[in-house]
Amino acid sequence: MTCDRLVCANCAGPVSEGRCTVCRAHRERLQREAPLAHLSPAALIALLVTLIAVALVAQRVATA
Repeated sequence: MTCDRLVCANCAGPVSEGRCTVCRAHRERLQREAPLAHLSPAALIALLVTLIAVALVAQRVATA
């Protein structure tokens, strides 16, 4: 989960802006727990395609 659309219950501002200490603490916790959360969807798709390509090459090398 990203903090782009989360609203803080303490200050009613977006958590991504970090207006209060509660926002900043929650944003820090999310960043620690989800290291891939800051990647864009395009980057995640590129990573997935790369992993599939590596798996296919490894399979061909193993069967050859």
